[in-house]
Amino acid sequence: MREVTASRVVDADPGEVWARFDPPAIVEAEGSFTVESIEDEGEATIVVASGPGIQLPLRFEYREDTIYYTQDGKQGPFSHMETWLECEPADGGTRVTLRSSVSLSAPLPFGDRIAAWKRNGELKRALEAIESTFA
Repeated sequence: MREVTASRVVDADPGEVWARFDPPAIVEAEGSFTVESIEDEGEATIVVASGPGIQLPLRFEYREDTIYYTQDGKQGPFSHMETWLECEPADGGTRVTLRSSVSLSAPLPFGDRIAAWKRNGELKRALEAIESTFA
């Protein structure tokens, strides 16, 4: 399993970031998947995301100053994937940090390293989308 982190300061207050980036917007901002469906399960939101030849459910939960999400169930490319999106005031704006822990379910040499490299790109694309929204 590998962990990747990406962070940057955006020109918005934390409330503006939380209001603009709900679970479907986060999936779209990462750039690898499109949103197929959204289901509210009370304390969680399930977003079914799809890409070329793949579909996976992502379970989003709101926690203290954090959006936490993970691949829901065994359907998807990961044996383990969880991500935290955190916002905190910083330098007249908001520091947005995305941290993800990932392990690929395929038995490939260096599979986790490849999954982390791909995941890091997704986190950076999400931060670019967040930043450009408030530019």
